[in-house]
Amino acid sequence: MSRKHRHFKGAEVSCCVKYVLFGFNIVFWLLGAAFLGIGLWAWAEKGVLSNLSSITDLGGFDPVWLFIVVGGVMFILGFAGCIGALRENTLLLKFFSVFLGLIFFLELTAGILAFVFKDWIKDQLNFFINNNVKAYRDDIDLQNLIDFAQEYWSCCGAHGPDDWNMNIYFNCTDRNPSRERCGVPFSCCIKDPAEDVINTQCGYDVRQQMELDRQKFIYTKGCVGQFEKWLQDNLIIVAGVFVGIALLQIFGICLAQNLVSDIRAVKANCPAYFFSPSIIFFLSRNLFKARSCTRTPENSEIRSHG
Repeated sequence: MSRKHRHFKGAEVSCCVKYVLFGFNIVFWLLGAAFLGIGLWAWAEKGVLSNLSSITDLGGFDPVWLFIVVGGVMFILGFAGCIGALRENTLLLKFFSVFLGLIFFLELTAGILAFVFKDWIKDQLNFFINNNVKAYRDDIDLQNLIDFAQEYWSCCGAHGPDDWNMNIYFNCTDRNPSRERCGVPFSCCIKDPAEDVINTQCGYDVRQQMELDRQKFIYTKGCVGQFEKWLQDNLIIVAGVFVGIALLQIFGICLAQNLVSDIRAVKANCPAYFFSPSIIFFLSRNLFKARSCTRTPENSEIRSHG
């Protein structure tokens, strides 16, 4: 007695698309988890998690927010795309496509508005930097961010060293008892290549000197102007990075939509399998069980004659 099996022919889920999308998203999922973990660890070190009201107490920008927001978005997208592809879950794949498409649309809108309203963006950048100058000593992460920006772009303050008058520790008023009075942070100082150890007191009293004398010791250009210059000098690289990110997003959306179409086509070719009582019971017991119609025989067995 011989036995033969017949399988569904025609539509099938592309393994290539499925596992490329899975690999594409598992990287983002792991990176998102890492960023999220770093952000939460930083907040735990600063005591924010034990006192959530302190989140709003900081007058300036807390850089940890970048890790929390970016990490959270990457984690959610990576999870939806990774599990949706692996388990052929159309709901998760649709969520992934719509969420990624929304992010792409927001990025595109922000880029167009930034190009159209250049002056407004510049004013907002000035306001942002000045607010963070005021809060320089309030948060160590913010302090490190400002120091990095001033060292990297060889600048001091938003428009110049005198912007540090807005900070209570560096202003030149007679009522200021701070030793840093009329000074600037060490990141404003012009570094001596011969020095191996950073002199954190190099900016003390430097703003009491004349403009020409200051130029020997500190950067006198503002960070807004230096950032604009850096942007113009590296415009091709910056544009290339944004185009690359946009292409990755479009690639992810296309893969997800292609996989959803394949799954729908397979379902259309074998409705009896997908909606049979035994399969519905099985899926209710195991929500994430991978489904593939092409691996299920149309008939359990067909007996041959003779």
